[in-house]
Amino acid sequence: MKTEQLAEKIIVIGLSLLLLLSHTTKVLAQTDTIGVKDKRLNTSTLKPGLRQYLVYFQNTKDSRSLKFWLWLRDINFDTRNGEKVFTISQHWFGSDSSSYRSVYSINKTADFTPLYHSETVGKKTKAFNWAPDKIISADTVANNEVKNFKLDFTFPNLNWNLDIETFEMLPLAEGKSFAIPFYEAGIEAPLYVIYKVTGSEVITTLDGNKVDCWKLYNESDYNGRHFTETYWISKKNHEFLKEEDAFGGGYRYKIKMMGAAINLLPRFVK
Repeated sequence: MKTEQLAEKIIVIGLSLLLLLSHTTKVLAQTDTIGVKDKRLNTSTLKPGLRQYLVYFQNTKDSRSLKFWLWLRDINFDTRNGEKVFTISQHWFGSDSSSYRSVYSINKTADFTPLYHSETVGKKTKAFNWAPDKIISADTVANNEVKNFKLDFTFPNLNWNLDIETFEMLPLAEGKSFAIPFYEAGIEAPLYVIYKVTGSEVITTLDGNKVDCWKLYNESDYNGRHFTETYWISKKNHEFLKEEDAFGGGYRYKIKMMGAAINLLPRFVK
């Protein structure tokens, strides 16, 4: 498994363990629980269009190299079975073709309820049909690696793979904490994940603008190691602009590129 993939899996496992340990009445009583059907996510703040992010890993024990990726997330409006939906396409590009992966998700525009999710790494595709009470393999997708997969849910949940979009729709404010019912397609069960607004900070974007942001924070401990994630979300436009994760002597950063960044997708030969 590549270093970046291992790091991502460790983060997910760490977060999962955190929620298994902290999912108590006391913890949830101190947070705002985001129910999928209560429409507390402000879906009007999620604007269509292409976002591009520079993603890079830093190993503190290796002062001569970094690992880089370009991450594209394209949000569009569409209609599915007569219902308005978001379609979200992701592309990860690295220095070689083995690091490429693509993701495609469909969610209701009304409350961001997941309807469909697929991910392709190399030549392997995992595709799911998502409902409030269950998730099952999408049998109409050819060569689906998760054929016959089914999991019944005890509560409706949100697509953890779309955490960035979810954060942009949260009613962020000073001192607030949120318990978000997240599920990553294919893992054992959905979990309530705790995110806290730890304050605000004015950051300078790549185009030189100074933007006042909320800082959204999550932390966990797993197998004797500590993990943290911090997200910077602009107060005015609800944009995810920056992320910094720390885990096991390493860091992962995500920085939103300015709007002038070229859309590479149409330039690839089909």
